[in-house]
Amino acid sequence: MAEPIADLLARARNVLSSAEPFDAAKSTRRFIVGAPDGVSSVFLMPLLALLRSRAPGIDIGLRQLLPPQGGQSVERAWTPLFAELEAGAMDIAVAPIDRAPPRFVAHTLYDEDFVVVVARARHPFAARPTLERFCQAQHLVVSMTGDPHGFVDEALARQGRARRVALTVPDFAMGLATVAESDLIAAMPRRFVAMHAARLAVVSREVPLRLRTFSIRAAVPRVALMDAGLAWLFGVLREAVEGERGARGKRRAKAHAAR
Repeated sequence: MAEPIADLLARARNVLSSAEPFDAAKSTRRFIVGAPDGVSSVFLMPLLALLRSRAPGIDIGLRQLLPPQGGQSVERAWTPLFAELEAGAMDIAVAPIDRAPPRFVAHTLYDEDFVVVVARARHPFAARPTLERFCQAQHLVVSMTGDPHGFVDEALARQGRARRVALTVPDFAMGLATVAESDLIAAMPRRFVAMHAARLAVVSREVPLRLRTFSIRAAVPRVALMDAGLAWLFGVLREAVEGERGARGKRRAKAHAAR
């Protein structure tokens, strides 16, 4: 362990030696945040609102993250992002991270599950969302590499079932727009779908099989938090998601009271 420990100590000394006092209100730094677009859609607007009021000079770059290959366990699928964080390719990663190595700090922002999204309420699956119709439908899958196999296929295989993936696309935004204009169906993050369903005139239904819930976590190298600016942004990101969650709860309560 001597070599990795020495490397961490060297990096820590470098951070400390180059550190300057951080003033969010005056800073003009730019940070890179990596996340699947189905996740960044949840935190982006509340994060920008906080930055606008507290740190108007700070810029954010979003980097699209997806597992490099399908057919892997969730524990292994996101492993490459840790190397990218340590290499400085991004400052913070936000993804369904099950476990982070001890040299990282990972904070749970929210829990997410998936729903099935279709273009209209009269779609055969929407009208009768059974497992049989789910398997008979033509599916869209979000895949960075074009690999059609994912965690939904693993769940189907456990029941002796399969589906036809007629199309793969590289991000959730393109996937949702494509579903809105076709007869394809897709399993997508519930919060992401809820944010865009009305605008795109799509509807969602519960997935007719048991799928796991994902914990969406923000991760940074532990040593990187010695950077006061990055530590500040890490905290603001957490605050943004907590604020969005509270606002969403109020909207639900208001809608319920109006019924």
